[in-house]
Amino acid sequence: MIEKALDHLVERLDGMAPTVALVLGSGLGGLVDQVEDARRISYAELPGFPRSGVSGHAGEVVAGHFAGTPVLMLSGRAHYYEHGNAAAMRPALEVLAGIGITQLILTNAAGSVDPEMGPGSVMLLTDHINFSGSNPLIGEPSDRRFVGLTEAYDAGLRKAIEKAAKATGTDLHKGVYMWFSGPCFETPAEIRMARIMGANAVGMSTVPEVILARFLGLRVAACSVITNLAAGMTGAELSHQETKDMAPLGGARLATILKRVFQDGLPENKV
Repeated sequence: MIEKALDHLVERLDGMAPTVALVLGSGLGGLVDQVEDARRISYAELPGFPRSGVSGHAGEVVAGHFAGTPVLMLSGRAHYYEHGNAAAMRPALEVLAGIGITQLILTNAAGSVDPEMGPGSVMLLTDHINFSGSNPLIGEPSDRRFVGLTEAYDAGLRKAIEKAAKATGTDLHKGVYMWFSGPCFETPAEIRMARIMGANAVGMSTVPEVILARFLGLRVAACSVITNLAAGMTGAELSHQETKDMAPLGGARLATILKRVFQDGLPENKV
C-alpha cells in the first residue's frame, strides 16, 4: 500500500523533489492558493492516505512552489476522534519520508487557555502534553517505538519561524499544546486543569503526527491558530462552526509568517 502511494506520488510530482511538507488544519486550507504551479492529488488516489470526514479538510496533496521553494501541502488530516486510530496519519507520513521529505511543519486550530492570547492569534508550539490516553506507536513491534521527545519541536525550525514573525511584524505567541482526544470540546474543569498543568492551548490533533514524524526521523515544527478562548473562559458554548469562522483570521497571519520563512530559506537539514 505504501509503495503504491509512493510510486503514484513520485509520478505525479514529475521530477519535483521537495524536502519540506506542511499539514494544514481546520480553516487553513486557503494556504494552498498561494502555491505556484500547483499539482493537486486527491487522497483518494493515494492508498493509505486518510479519508477525513471533517468539514474544512479538503483531503488532497498540493505540490508546487511556495515563496520559491518546492513544497508539499497536505490539505486535511485524519483525527483520532474520527475512528479511534491515533496512527491514522502514519501511512501518509511514511510516504512523505519515502519521497525525501525531511522537514514537517504542522498547523492546527486550537482553543486558548491564556486570556491574553485571544482568537486570531498564532502560537508556536514549544512542547506538548499528550492527555488523550493514546499513542500512534502502540503496536509498533520494534524498539524504534521508544522515541525520545525531549527535542520534539526542532530548535532550528522554531528559530526560523520566530525570526520570520519578527521580520514581518506579526505577533507570535509561544507555548505548550495539550492534546485531548475529542470530539467533544473540553469542560471548564478540564481547562482549569490544563492551565495548572502548564498548557497554553488545547486541541484535538497534531500530537500524533509529531510523534510519528519523530519516529520517522523528520524535523518538526508546529503552529496553532487560536480560534476561541477555551471552555469556561467566556461563558459561551463552543462550536466547530466558530472554529471554521475564526481560523482564517489567524490563518492569514500564519501564512504571512510561513511565506517569510520560505523566502528566507529553511535551516539546513540535520539528520
